[in-house]
Amino acid sequence: MNANTASVSILSLLTPAHIETDVVAHHRAELFAEIGALFARDGIAAKPVIDALEAREKLGSTALGLGVAIPHGRIKNLTQARAAFLRTQAPIDFDAPDKKPVDLFFVLLVPEQATEQHLQLLSELAQLVGDRAFRDELHAAADDAAVFALLQSKQQ
Repeated sequence: MNANTASVSILSLLTPAHIETDVVAHHRAELFAEIGALFARDGIAAKPVIDALEAREKLGSTALGLGVAIPHGRIKNLTQARAAFLRTQAPIDFDAPDKKPVDLFFVLLVPEQATEQHLQLLSELAQLVGDRAFRDELHAAADDAAVFALLQSKQQ
């Protein structure tokens, strides 16, 4: 494991600009379009983001159950991992193993060659969202700023 891989935390990747708590999406395609638009504001083309997320979903749903999914993908020419958090106004079908709809989405984009880092970040996310109290706090957070404050408190 190199030093870059060890030092990156999913929470350190989430910035206020990458948190949206009032997302209107009725299905996966609308959600992925919103995610593409969010990263496009940072200069990352939306289409490769959407394509990477869709390609990953074709391999199997990234929904974990309990109303949580971690859509993720590898992006050509991306130099560092990027993350986002979206909460939809209403849960959407995401082919979750527990058959429940999803409204909490942690998105992870990684460079094409970031296999070890990618797995470490996914593992960290799965551990975080496995905590019911944390999921409840994400649902209860009033807005983007409240979610960011919650994530910052978890990083301490």
